[in-house]
Amino acid sequence: MKKNLFALALAALALAGGADQAQACSDLIVGKKASTDGSVIISYSADSHTLYGELYHWPARTWATGTMREIREWDSNKPLGFIPEVAQTYNVVGNMNEHQVAITESTWGGRKELHDPNGIMDYGSLIYVALQRSKTAKEAIKVMTDLVRDYGYHSSGESFTIADKNEVWVMEMIGKGANKKGAVWVAIRIPDNAISAHANQARIHQIPFDDKENCMYEKDVVKLAREMGYFKGKDKDFDFQKAYNPYTFGGLRGCEARVWSFFREFNKGMEKYLSHVQGDVEAAPMPLYVIPERKVSVADVRQAMRNHYEGTALSMTNDPGAGPYKVPYRWRPMTFEVDGKEYVNERAIATQQTGFVLVAQLRSWLPDAVGGVLWFGVDDANTAVFTPMYASITAIPEAYRVGNGDMMNFSWTSAFWVHNWVANMAYNRYAPMIRDIRPVQQRLERAFDEQQKHVDAEALRLYQESPDKAVSFLTTYCADAANGTTARWKKLGEYLLVKYMDGNEKKEKDGRFVDNGYGLSEMPNFPGYSKEFYEWIVKTDGERLQVRGPKDEH
Repeated sequence: MKKNLFALALAALALAGGADQAQACSDLIVGKKASTDGSVIISYSADSHTLYGELYHWPARTWATGTMREIREWDSNKPLGFIPEVAQTYNVVGNMNEHQVAITESTWGGRKELHDPNGIMDYGSLIYVALQRSKTAKEAIKVMTDLVRDYGYHSSGESFTIADKNEVWVMEMIGKGANKKGAVWVAIRIPDNAISAHANQARIHQIPFDDKENCMYEKDVVKLAREMGYFKGKDKDFDFQKAYNPYTFGGLRGCEARVWSFFREFNKGMEKYLSHVQGDVEAAPMPLYVIPERKVSVADVRQAMRNHYEGTALSMTNDPGAGPYKVPYRWRPMTFEVDGKEYVNERAIATQQTGFVLVAQLRSWLPDAVGGVLWFGVDDANTAVFTPMYASITAIPEAYRVGNGDMMNFSWTSAFWVHNWVANMAYNRYAPMIRDIRPVQQRLERAFDEQQKHVDAEALRLYQESPDKAVSFLTTYCADAANGTTARWKKLGEYLLVKYMDGNEKKEKDGRFVDNGYGLSEMPNFPGYSKEFYEWIVKTDGERLQVRGPKDEH
């Protein structure tokens, strides 16, 4: 999504195309027969350096004939134009609507010359307008493609995940160029027993033109590529990715590597693609989807959203860049130069500049009011708590509410700001602090998991009496979950500040900080740095720092 991972290094890494605001997000996908409970599961990290993490809400409503809707670009809030409103729109909570339709995205830019600055529909507006107008994934695809056909496409190349309670599709789209209204696109249905992902790199290769059940496409998708000189050959050999978003080092190392990190957790055959995701553009590409070797749960997907390439050759905690506290983050820009050579920092799924994260759970065996759950969190997925937001709720919890703080104004009741406070403390002392953060995070999420069957049961009981009663119950439950989690996270932050103040570490016993027996703090521990970090210091500046002569005795 917003403000691309390589936005400050586009030229250096030769990433293809893109609008002025290149984007960076990660989407993970699980078909219903690949999940542990039969849910369709998708995830999303809205990664941005300027996006404030809040939970959007559009209530269901009817509209008078002739009502016009203003379209504003999601990234910049710039007015783009107006489109006619439809007679009925549906309740939307975040990226899911009341019919269990969920839509997410990642931007790959692609061919710059195909951007249409005069288009009205940007990618964000396509998502949220389609959610308000669609009862199924296929209907959402039609709404989105009809809108760009009629009003033009304002954004650059984009991958969308479009799911409902029965199926999930990946649709990739790019404009036709200035003064050419519309877009070329292709949508592929992910098999029910498969997992998929996309992360700022086009992933659809050959198009199965004759498979009407599992493939949809714009009729000019090959014709435009030929006209622009991107492709020569027979239709059957056409490759969407090669034509509209050719691989570059950055597209592989910063984007496809994230997909690989998800796939490899569930399919051992992915190790053969390591050289490819490390930047070998000539190596065989990964498939759009793979069959997992075990079933995947919502908890698995939450954990996958916290990935930093742990246990792989790309691990972010095993080099000098991780510092003395094994920090799996690298500050922007994404590349740096030493002695005329350029180097890259890894870009993992979990990243510091995330606005909000979600895991959407879509359940066909329950009424829509109960079946759709948006497991929602703010800031970095690694230090976020995914709380259950049912798609039927009619009010947003205060902690996630639009206007409760913003990117330039702090609020102690804002989940976004409280989570950023904790995360930014942890980035400076990661190894010790994450040991305190993780148990609290896990206890909260496990409690929500354990409560889910009881909450579902009560909501179903009330639903039989009246759907409105069920919705009221779920709205209250979600508010308590979000606001309670934010309050608990604030207490965690207070604890971390006290414990790790000034580089020390206070002693603890039985859950309390130890005093000296006279009401004052016991002398804290002085943990210093790791053996590896001291060795790095000696290698770079040991001569200057070496102790010589008599040692101090005091």
